[in-house]
Amino acid sequence: MTTLDWSGSLVPGAVVRDDRVAPRAAWSAVVPAGHVLTIVDVGGNQSADCLLFDAADPAERYSAPDTLGWSGDAYVRTGTVLRSNHGNPLMTVVGNEVDRQDTIGGACSKESNTLRYGHHAAADHACRENFLSEGAKWGLGARDLVSNLNWFMNVPVEADGSLGIVDGLSAPGKRVAVRAERDVLVVVSNCPQMNNPCNAFDPTPLRMIVTAVGAAPETAQEDL
Repeated sequence: MTTLDWSGSLVPGAVVRDDRVAPRAAWSAVVPAGHVLTIVDVGGNQSADCLLFDAADPAERYSAPDTLGWSGDAYVRTGTVLRSNHGNPLMTVVGNEVDRQDTIGGACSKESNTLRYGHHAAADHACRENFLSEGAKWGLGARDLVSNLNWFMNVPVEADGSLGIVDGLSAPGKRVAVRAERDVLVVVSNCPQMNNPCNAFDPTPLRMIVTAVGAAPETAQEDL
């Protein structure tokens, strides 16, 4: 039985949004400038594949090459500025309970699942399908599926330069928090992949908490 830990926001302030994302489902919202989004890995080692867009101009969107080039690091860590295809800051990692986060491994698709797990996996929906269905709510399509973040996914760069997809570094209740540097549209796929041993073949929920930093909580947060 999977242990679930719903934790709470990683930063103090007034909670303005608090959503549960079911296993294998998708989620999206605009995080206003200055607000912080905390993503909770409720069951542990559940990848939260994530796309970011300037809410006012979605043609400006997250770029893994720009982010890694500016940071000089192959991983996303506390303090990493998540940059757009124009080199501009979209969000900044202000809290991180996992040593490193991935932005190189990409998102799963029916095609990649077939290659990795066999033709029987072709009927499974994947992060690409989640991105397409959730992005359609905001007028986004296939041409908008660009480089993504893989929160809580462990993809080490090996000594020979190859990438590994190995057991995760996360655990139930681990969190990452990102501050919006402008109004940012965040689209998340709670990875549907149930053939990957990283999550023990058991996709688990995510929790998405948006906090207005510096504002006093209006009411006590519900104990979930």
